[in-house]
Amino acid sequence: MARSSLVTLAKVTEGLNVRTVDDLKKLLQLLPIHERPTRKAELVSTIAAYLNGPGLKKCWQDLDQLQQAAVAEAVHVTDGVYQPEQFRAKYGKSPEWNNRDSYYRYNQPAAKLDLFFYSLSAYSASNIIPADMRAKLHKFVPEPEPLQLQSSEQSPQTMPIVRRYFDYEQRRRVKTQVDLPVVCCEMERAAQQDLLALLRFVHLGKVAVSDKTSMPTKATVSAIALLLQGGDYYAEADAQPDNDKLQPIGAIKAFAWPMILQGAGLVALDGKKLQLTAAGQKALNADPAKTIKAIWKKWLKTRVLDELRRIDAVKGQTGKGKRGLTALDKRRTVIAQVLEECPIGQWVRFEDLKRYMIASYQTFEVSRHPDNLSISELGYGQLYDSGDAWSILETLYMRCLLFEYGATLGLLDVAYISPYDAPREDLSEFFMHTDSFISRYDGLFAIRLTPLGAFCLGIEATYEAAAITTETTLQVLPNLDIVMTGQPLNPGEKLMMETFTIKTSDAVWKLDRDAVLKATAEGRSLKEFQDFLVQASAHELPETVKHFFKDCLSRSESLQDQGLARLIECADATLATLIAHDSRTKKYCQLVGDRCLVVPLDHETRFRNGLRKLGYTLPQRSS
Repeated sequence: MARSSLVTLAKVTEGLNVRTVDDLKKLLQLLPIHERPTRKAELVSTIAAYLNGPGLKKCWQDLDQLQQAAVAEAVHVTDGVYQPEQFRAKYGKSPEWNNRDSYYRYNQPAAKLDLFFYSLSAYSASNIIPADMRAKLHKFVPEPEPLQLQSSEQSPQTMPIVRRYFDYEQRRRVKTQVDLPVVCCEMERAAQQDLLALLRFVHLGKVAVSDKTSMPTKATVSAIALLLQGGDYYAEADAQPDNDKLQPIGAIKAFAWPMILQGAGLVALDGKKLQLTAAGQKALNADPAKTIKAIWKKWLKTRVLDELRRIDAVKGQTGKGKRGLTALDKRRTVIAQVLEECPIGQWVRFEDLKRYMIASYQTFEVSRHPDNLSISELGYGQLYDSGDAWSILETLYMRCLLFEYGATLGLLDVAYISPYDAPREDLSEFFMHTDSFISRYDGLFAIRLTPLGAFCLGIEATYEAAAITTETTLQVLPNLDIVMTGQPLNPGEKLMMETFTIKTSDAVWKLDRDAVLKATAEGRSLKEFQDFLVQASAHELPETVKHFFKDCLSRSESLQDQGLARLIECADATLATLIAHDSRTKKYCQLVGDRCLVVPLDHETRFRNGLRKLGYTLPQRSS
């Protein structure tokens, strides 16, 4: 968003000449001048003479605190231009300026700020301080207070909600305020555990998505929700209302993870199921924090999903409105840059973050033609203008990105209420066209940048993960039995146990070499499982169990897959020996037995070239 207009006024007299005689007479009444000229030229000369002299400082001193702030912002920050939207965002309200919304009330007196701000024409707003006046003001007007992002160390406990209703008994409108309890969800540890659980789940072939939209199926979303640490943000009972007329909240984390993994290139569609790519296989054994950092960087640029598509109430996105949507990476980058300015470990209310973005000119645009989009029903609740309605499309988009992707990846902790209870003042004109809420993210109240988020955003160069603890207590016996003696396993722990062991009863599992070797062959980390047992066990692991892990680790690392190769049979042993030892071919093959050569597939082209130089050729194998 532009900080100032490219067009400015050089002198006070230019701005005065734009105004009518009646306006100039009203301005003159604000000044301690006894003479009362009637002709325009004389009025302009008299007022300009006063403002160009010592009287300018007296005029500024007569302003109230908010009016002085408006002048200070224009003088020191915005190159002489009053920016109403940014000013309201920083100071919470506009300065007293009676005539700005009443251009046709000729009997209305002039406002004190009209002595400082002028327009370029009779039909434009008075919002420019002339350059000669600004130079004088610069000498005595102090610089405004620097913009600060409001934050708090204490997590929010309640969110104030204003309720309005009509009291039929008293026949009047009533406004009350209630404080709703806020849910605070810490995501830093959970995201790292969820990432590994989802990668394992994909590896088992359990994640199905649409081949057209890449979105997970309903069954997949339900299955993923059971794996997540603490479940989804909204419990199933909360997400599915009893009232049939209310729209369900739906999944957030459980939907986001398959999209995140696809956007990061860790999975790819194979038929109807997702499978791990080579990068996904690596991520199974990599530091989850570093993987999440790479995921976030790729998500900023991915086109696998426009978060606006998750706002079901915004209609027209796939029709005419699609052509006006802006580039995804530009929207996300602006939001990511603002997150970099959030204090680590401090709670920031979403509304404060939004005001800070507007006040610091760090805004973005979702659509160049919002008139092609509608709320709830096409043709109704149309978004004609995104100028002062930055709190509609852009707010909806930003809430989704922060809640569904920033928090799910552990960059942010979130505080929220039910979207059914979310404030509706900004969107009240659209609620006649929709039920319950505009989006499932409306309840987002505050965010907190985590140390993991600071690492992913590049604020911190390193990240040291807090120790991941488990409330589960297991007893690992010398006979390789594992008995649950404490809290039940969480979904991620249960998936790990099912991968490396055989369940023999409701609370007993058996360490099994075949299960372990199968899991390690599929890319699972045996060390991660051993570390989990050490942490969850009430006692030190028995020697028989330690030996079991040592033996399995040795067996899993004794053989290495060197890739695919061709087996080539020569006419006789002499030719095989010649090729295996010739300088032009020996680097690309290996002698096996008397007459056979093994050639790795990635060396095949160079081997064939060497053969031709030797005077031989290898015919292509018929299929």
